[in-house]
Amino acid sequence: MILPGLLAISACSDSDESDDKKTAAASATPTPSSAEDKAAAEAKKAGAVTPQELEKATISGKRKGFEFKKVAKAEVEAGRDMKANKTECQPLASLAGGYTHIEAFSTVHRSLDPTEAKNATVGSMWLSTLSEKDAERVMSDLRAALDDCADGFKTLGLTYKDVKSVKVSKLGDEAVGYRITSVVAKQSVPMTYTVVRKGGVVAAFYGVNMLDADDAAIPEAVVEEQVKQVG
Repeated sequence: MILPGLLAISACSDSDESDDKKTAAASATPTPSSAEDKAAAEAKKAGAVTPQELEKATISGKRKGFEFKKVAKAEVEAGRDMKANKTECQPLASLAGGYTHIEAFSTVHRSLDPTEAKNATVGSMWLSTLSEKDAERVMSDLRAALDDCADGFKTLGLTYKDVKSVKVSKLGDEAVGYRITSVVAKQSVPMTYTVVRKGGVVAAFYGVNMLDADDAAIPEAVVEEQVKQVG
């Protein structure tokens, strides 16, 4: 699902604005590099993986039967606003939007496309770097949400239903698996999630298989390959 972005329109400056004012305005606007530097400094202070280290550890290219493709920031940014209509379900809503409900220092996204024609499972993954304490809380809050939100929730006009845990192997330091059904234009789409914590990194994988919902999970070999890259 791609959420439409908002068009920001800024007013034009007066033609007689001084060079000093223009320079000050430019310096006050955060640049991508300064934002990354700030996030890196905050991550280091918390003993967490830095955004640069996270990007380096995230797989790109073909591996384990899937192609890991980088996703443009604009395509995922709207997911930050996935607010559940029930507070206890927010961990699930945030993951549906591609983020953790506790703000991370940085999040890296990849789409996952099968490289074999017989594989009908497609999906995505995202890795978030937090302090280890916050990462542990992400997982505990997620488990609580699975217990409290079996009947589902709504967010941004979308409906999610039939929430249930699914068994996963021991992956990373801890792992949670679950299935949830998204209702879009009266069409039900079952999605299977695998969420793994490795230290302060939370890695979430979701898969969809329109031919067989029971075969929708991203294979554990793929998950293990990515978790191994984290360290």
